Amino acid sequence: MSNRILSYKGKLVNGGQDTILLSTRKGETGYRIRKFQAMGTSEDENYEATIKLYSTFQSTVDISVDFSDTSLLGAILYGDQNSPATAAVQTIVFDQVIFNQDIYVTFDAASASADMNYYLELEMINLTEDQAMVATLSDIRTNS
Repeated sequence: MSNRILSYKGKLVNGGQDTILLSTRKGETGYRIRKFQAMGTSEDENYEATIKLYSTFQSTVDISVDFSDTSLLGAILYGDQNSPATAAVQTIVFDQVIFNQDIYVTFDAASASADMNYYLELEMINLTEDQAMVATLSDIRTNS
């Protein structure tokens, strides 16, 4: 039996952050990233943007990507010159990470006056009590 897929979409302003509410009381539902995509809101804008997905709230939002950050779940580097048809998009998702707490999407642009859209698909996974405890403890360690 396949696991259920949840989808989320949103629009962020430059320097913005969205919260995807996922946590449950017992943490018995886990999630894995299936798809993470981004697109500008207007085809007549120049974009040089970074959209990132985190397991922790970010007190600052910036354009740099650091794979040694254990709270980073995925990143998109997005650039285009006045046309989505010429967009250069590089997406990295750490798709084997299972989490059971809220996640956060950030957007920051080196050059963009417009907002940025994102689309996210998560696979729901039923966790055993032991798996839920491991995922929760992993999130706690990342948040410390």
